Amino acid sequence: MHKDSLKKQIAEYVIRNKEKYYRLAYSYVKNPDDALDIIQESIYKAVSNVDSLKGSDYIKVWFYRIVVNTSLDFLRKRRKIVAVEDEVLIGLDSGINDKYENFDLKEALDNLPEKYRVIVILRYFEDLKIEEIAEILSENISTIKTRLYKSLKMLRVEMNDYEEA
Repeated sequence: MHKDSLKKQIAEYVIRNKEKYYRLAYSYVKNPDDALDIIQESIYKAVSNVDSLKGSDYIKVWFYRIVVNTSLDFLRKRRKIVAVEDEVLIGLDSGINDKYENFDLKEALDNLPEKYRVIVILRYFEDLKIEEIAEILSENISTIKTRLYKSLKMLRVEMNDYEEA
């Protein structure tokens, strides 16, 4: 009965917070359909692995971790496909680079390395505490603090570069 009760609590929690998890998945893949696939896969993994949940108090962090890992798995698979496509596109490249005049935070975030971007998103867009982020990413708190500081520094430098251009 305990397992069924946890499954029900997970389902209720995910339904209540579906927009948060969708935004998180979307921040990785930048595609609405792929983000929905990630959420669906995450729900499946959560229900299938309910035994790994320590208790109902941990649902939030536990499910965030599942969504992050599922998003990363998706990106790894996609990178293998994109690497082959990039080789074809390079052969077709005209050598003309597009320059975009408009700059925004979204573009700066997209340019951050993945391990820094996820921390900024979880901290400032999902409003999670440093301790929760550390648990979600299976890192220690000092590593998360260091990466957060470095990511904010990279964002400032990038934004300054655009302002000077």
